[in-house]
Amino acid sequence: MDEVARAVSTAFTLSNDLRRDTEVTILFVANPPPRARRVDLVGARLRYLNPDERSTAALLKNALVRSVDFPRPFESSPGLTVAPSDPAADLRAFLSRPNPVWLREDGEPLALWASPGGEVAAVVSDPYDPTAEESDLLTEAGVARVSVGPRILRTSQVIDVLHRELDLREAAGRGPATAPP
Repeated sequence: MDEVARAVSTAFTLSNDLRRDTEVTILFVANPPPRARRVDLVGARLRYLNPDERSTAALLKNALVRSVDFPRPFESSPGLTVAPSDPAADLRAFLSRPNPVWLREDGEPLALWASPGGEVAAVVSDPYDPTAEESDLLTEAGVARVSVGPRILRTSQVIDVLHRELDLREAAGRGPATAPP
């Protein structure tokens, strides 16, 4: 949960504000599958998110605990929705978003990636590689594989590097950039 909280905090927090143009979807895979949960955070509506990981972890934990026996999506706090998850179906739905990109160590260097501009939907994995089914879905969808650097980084670091690149591209006038990791 520490890395998840760190990744959420990194995805949204700026020095004195939140990234309102960012959305994050987290899939908590559990067996049996009805116990799996999807957490969606929407920057434009998000409240009660602080930059420290402890409070972010508490916000997420509270949402997950409250959702245990909830059979449908519900908003745990403004901008934070929890729902039962079928991880493969949720990944398929995510891949239907504009401009999906799969951030991997073996991808095309980020600096060379020809971003189509506009919204970007980035798939970032936790310390474990995607399952064979998830990898097949990503490959079959033709999702661009992009690497943020020569070293294997933590998820939160990958998010930071991606945001930096998209911010630089936006500032250079190469189009608006949003990154829902």
